[in-house]
Amino acid sequence: MKILVTGGAGFIGSHLTDKLIEQGHKVTVVDNLSTGKKENLNPKAKFYQLDIQSPEIAGVFEKEKPEIVFHFAAQIDVRKSVENPIESAKVNILGSLNLLENSRKYGVKKIIFASSGGAIYGETDVIPTPESYPENPQSPYGIEKLAIEKYLNFYRKTLGLNYIALRLANVYGPRQNSKGEAGVIAIFCDKMLKNKEVIINGDGEQTRDFVFVDDVVEAVLLAMEKEKSGIYNIGTAKETSINEIFRKIKELTNSNCQEIHGPEKPGEQKRSCLDYSRAKEELNWQPKYSLEEGLRETIEWFKVQS
Repeated sequence: MKILVTGGAGFIGSHLTDKLIEQGHKVTVVDNLSTGKKENLNPKAKFYQLDIQSPEIAGVFEKEKPEIVFHFAAQIDVRKSVENPIESAKVNILGSLNLLENSRKYGVKKIIFASSGGAIYGETDVIPTPESYPENPQSPYGIEKLAIEKYLNFYRKTLGLNYIALRLANVYGPRQNSKGEAGVIAIFCDKMLKNKEVIINGDGEQTRDFVFVDDVVEAVLLAMEKEKSGIYNIGTAKETSINEIFRKIKELTNSNCQEIHGPEKPGEQKRSCLDYSRAKEELNWQPKYSLEEGLRETIEWFKVQS
């Protein structure tokens, strides 16, 4: 099958591209390399260094004729979205609309979109949180992700373009960037292996649902096979505090880093954890990796990098 992956040089997108190529699909990658890395690119994928907002995207669709689009390119820095909501919306909303319009125009059958669980639900009083819970994004980033879901639904209803939006929990694993607005696990692994100071925001009791990248890729591949459109949470339904993550990584890396707490991040969510029952029932998906197994693989990768 002919497939287009946006963000295919990035963390999740590159793992997905590898798997699709392994399965024999013909994959085209679009990535502007603003956060993605050339070394993550699969040599068997056709690569276009382009921003998803670029008018040249039309030429990629015309030439490569993808049947399925996996949309993983995004501005993922929540803080940047707060500081500069216009720039963030240009990438996340207008860039996504550029893809949707070209998908419609060039006969794409389906779009799989990487959405966000934590950012869309905001603070909730139901843990783990199901898809039926009212959306309450607390940042421009969350608002942007929700807006794309609404656009996808519009394109499905009015134009028959099928989609699946995967509301991802906190994804971690090899190739995650430890710089900028990276996942806490990547930052901790990188710093502890170098015995650098690690700062935990606030009291560290805030919880997240950490899901390993290989499990996420598995969910994405199952979503590709699903005929029906819809929204699915992809997480583990298990909460882990940041303090607990710190201690686990410290133990697994034999680091002598001290537990240091800094100021709380303004507006940071206290709890985030996703109910994946719908994905289990309808996609036949459930996470296979325990947190410990995923952390071990992630640490091994960071060891090689450093």
